[in-house]
Amino acid sequence: MSEHLNIQNYITVDPEICHGKACFKNTRIMVSIILELLEAGESVSEIIESYPGLTPEHIQAALHLASEMLSNKRYVSFPHAA
Repeated sequence: MSEHLNIQNYITVDPEICHGKACFKNTRIMVSIILELLEAGESVSEIIESYPGLTPEHIQAALHLASEMLSNKRYVSFPHAA
């Protein structure tokens, strides 16, 4: 994981969007959908082909968020949407 990748540049949690589930910024694409696609064996390039607004960094941010949520921290805080 690149230390320069800030997941908050790619992922947001807003109660007004997708019932407050983690989504990629400026989209209604839930992070969980991308994680499910990865679990199903889809490649990053296949996912980006299906969701052209996403980049490899979005996918990396999703994986990092999942990792952070499962680590000792147990949660990741996001600032409230402005």
